[in-house]
Amino acid sequence: MRKRIFNIIQIGNRDDWVSRGFDILLTFVIMLNVIVTFMETFDDLSELFDVFKVIEIVTVAFFCVEYVLRIITADYLYPNEGPVKSRLHFLVSFDGIVDLLTILPFLFLSGFIAFRILRIFRIFHLFRINTQYDSFNVITLVLKEKWKQIGSSLVIIVVIMLAASLGMYSVEHSAQPDKFTNAFSGMWWSVSALLTVGYGDIYPVTVVGKIMGILIAFLGVGVVAIPTGIISAGFVEQFRLKSNSASPLKDVEHIGEIAVTADHEFVGKRVSEASDKQDIEILLVLRGELSLFPTDNLVLQKNDIVVLKSGRITRRQTENNIRKKK
Repeated sequence: MRKRIFNIIQIGNRDDWVSRGFDILLTFVIMLNVIVTFMETFDDLSELFDVFKVIEIVTVAFFCVEYVLRIITADYLYPNEGPVKSRLHFLVSFDGIVDLLTILPFLFLSGFIAFRILRIFRIFHLFRINTQYDSFNVITLVLKEKWKQIGSSLVIIVVIMLAASLGMYSVEHSAQPDKFTNAFSGMWWSVSALLTVGYGDIYPVTVVGKIMGILIAFLGVGVVAIPTGIISAGFVEQFRLKSNSASPLKDVEHIGEIAVTADHEFVGKRVSEASDKQDIEILLVLRGELSLFPTDNLVLQKNDIVVLKSGRITRRQTENNIRKKK
């Protein structure tokens, strides 16, 4: 029973329709809880507060049950650890912390303001679901692969921001002591200028300050484009890889295997024909309990398992190389 519960609540288990249904239900409950929390901030909807309260109680109760079930089945999530250690591992993991912070705000809703702020962690509950699906995996994969370039661009932005804030403070402090009271005031202006927001609450009035403002505004356009371009290039690379992996044979870089089904193009073909057509080297053919050496005239049949690799050097090429050496 615990194993079945684990398979159901395991996020991203696409082979089990009950598990997929649970993912959909969990997403609906999270969205309903977040919407209710959002609607409770409107005084005009005070007549519906009792309904909102009931919905929040039901959804939080659902979160509590899910949290308890994940603790009970944690040993299946971490099979290499003991019963106690696996549960402790889950409690301190990202998923466990998010689950706990999803429940705590309701229990301490009338207490400290810090616990009310924790309600935003209900939104992170959705992120945990999305991480198991391809759409969100692309984003996280791009950020992981490009984190060095993104980090370098952020360092450049911080350096330029500090230089701009100190420079503007030095120029404008004497003219506007109430606006540029310290370096942090200049930093606020530099952030709004570099990010091309320009709130207008702080702006230079001296000639030198205006010239600096123009240069920094132009510089901000290029600075913001650096991390944007890095992330965009990462997305293009990932989508190109996914499009190239549409064929099961294109991404075989070392050694892989293919199951020859009834409608597979290898059925009825000789090893030499299949190898020449797909530009692969067939290393072994598994037929039932037999392991067959892939001679050129061996005919591939239904239910065969073909062990292969791409970028091949065929046996004919090998024999020719041996003859040349002789």
